[in-house]
This record gives sequence, C-alpha cells and structure tokens, in this order.
Amino acid sequence: MKKLGMQVEQIEDVISIVIKTPKGNYIFDGAEVTAMTMQGTTTYQIIGEPRFEGAAPDIPKEDVAMVAAQANVSEEKAKDTLVTTKGDIAEAIMLLSGS
Repeated sequence: MKKLGMQVEQIEDVISIVIKTPKGNYIFDGAEVTAMTMQGTTTYQIIGEPRFEGAAPDIPKEDVAMVAAQANVSEEKAKDTLVTTKGDIAEAIMLLSGS
C-alpha cells in the first residue's frame, strides 16, 4: 500500500466509538478501527456491530410541573413518565393516574 502512497494504521485498544445523530447514538463497543491516509486525507474504517440508543426527548419544565400537579406525583416521576411517553402529556397523566 505504501507504493500506492497509502498509509494504513490499526488503532489499538479502542474501547468505544459513538456516532451522534439527532435521533440517537450509534455505539460501537470494542470495534476494530483502521486509519487510512492517502493524498493527505485520512479515512477511518470501523468494523463491529453498533447498538442504537435513541435520544431522550427534551421535556419542558412546564410540562413536568403540569403532569406532576395533574397526576399528584413528584416532578421526578412525572419527568420519567414523560420521557417514557416521548413527551405526550395526556398519556403520561393517564399512566400516572391509573386511568
């Protein structure tokens, strides 16, 4: 590869790689990573199986307070339920109220 002007280097001891997107993160644990440099540009190759972790929705404080008051629960419990329902206020209140 050096004759072609390409340098290839294995990156050792990779613990994890995270690719962040608006919808969540792709996480590669213990992936194999190779860096290839050609004509001044470096490209990275990742070999491994990613797992996807969806992004937690941004829950406004006002929504948390409203759900907590309506369902008569703590704000922490209200926020956890809103995260579970992806911010759906009505569904969160129904779940917490047992209705």
